[in-house]
Amino acid sequence: MKKFLFPVTSILFAFCLMITLLITSVEAVVYWFPGYFEREYAKYNVTETVNMTMEDLLDVTDQMMAYLRGDRADLHVRTAIGGVEREFFNEKEIAHMEDVQGLFLSAMALRRGCGVLMIVLLILFLVLKADFKRTVPKWISIGTGIFFGAAAIIAAVISTDFTRYFIMFHHMFFSNDLWILDPATDLLINIVPEGFFRDTVFSICCTFFLWAAAVLLLCLLPLCKYRKKAN
Repeated sequence: MKKFLFPVTSILFAFCLMITLLITSVEAVVYWFPGYFEREYAKYNVTETVNMTMEDLLDVTDQMMAYLRGDRADLHVRTAIGGVEREFFNEKEIAHMEDVQGLFLSAMALRRGCGVLMIVLLILFLVLKADFKRTVPKWISIGTGIFFGAAAIIAAVISTDFTRYFIMFHHMFFSNDLWILDPATDLLINIVPEGFFRDTVFSICCTFFLWAAAVLLLCLLPLCKYRKKAN
């Protein structure tokens, strides 16, 4: 029974860990990387496009990102555009961002669920006296490798035609067409152009792959030590 149980639970643990790291990679890029939005806005001349100062634009961005995490009740944000104070987001943009917030909060809930499941699995490993020098690291590394490989393939496919898969993503996760914004009337699409999303996805992938590689390394180290002792 244990011979079957440990591989299954270890691979499940690895998948939960990878999902946690992937979601955390998204959060890290857009919340933790200092000056990320400012660099992207400068790269794509966003302040000129929307006729705003960088300071005001970053303030709007802070309010928007706080809303996505549930730290702000609404997206009625007033700011100066072209020297005139007005609401930054229109009703269509606010409705779309409500959908985005729902998606983001669902991802956070999924991460918490994965965290709880990992704790349960660790307790199970301890109760069943799992071999943390060989069996558990071996199957966690296999599970990590499977998830890592699948993610790498998906990333490679997306890179061949980012626009196509960007549109597919929206069709998959949104049940309406509110995400189809008009640059002439909707400021949101002007502050986050496609290039911004392309850069962000790339940064998320790099962050995730680095963390996944670190997990693989941590799992392989005890296996290598065990084999040296065995020899």
